[in-house]
Amino acid sequence: MLGRKVPAVTFRTRVRDESVGGSNPFRWQDVTSDDYFAGKRVVLFSLPGAFTPTCSTYQLPDFEKLNSEFRALGIEEIYCVSVNDAFVMNAWGKSQGLENVKLIPDGSGEFTRKMGMLVAKDNLGFGMRSWRYAAIVNNGVVEQWFEEEGYSDNCDSDPYGVSSPQNILAALKSRKLAA
Repeated sequence: MLGRKVPAVTFRTRVRDESVGGSNPFRWQDVTSDDYFAGKRVVLFSLPGAFTPTCSTYQLPDFEKLNSEFRALGIEEIYCVSVNDAFVMNAWGKSQGLENVKLIPDGSGEFTRKMGMLVAKDNLGFGMRSWRYAAIVNNGVVEQWFEEEGYSDNCDSDPYGVSSPQNILAALKSRKLAA
């Protein structure tokens, strides 16, 4: 993964637009990989699904809380991608009270598949989802890679630690000290 460019895909997102009016003032907006990654150094992390226990209790909230520490180390944005549609991702973001982490809906799993991280989670009734991973992406190129152990279809466990924000921060800090 290191040195590899992130896949070029178009994400179907829903954005708030007051000109739409009504009780649901959102419109569709296509956002490309370049829109998210070009010219920026970002943390990208992926997880099996919105509203799932580990993702909602630890991973997403901890990235949100540690945002300022990431920014102090030169990270401009933090993105969470999941194989969920824009409606689910927006509802999850609202329920989490997000202000810093940006959610990327990969509804069809195209980005996740092209990253080589799409796995079957039929044993949980999820269908195809992302394996848990994270990356430091600099101008669209993977600079550092953090993949949970045991990548496989229908895995009996849901490993979490390698892709935690605390682990990524430690790696960024040690890299800064070594520089």
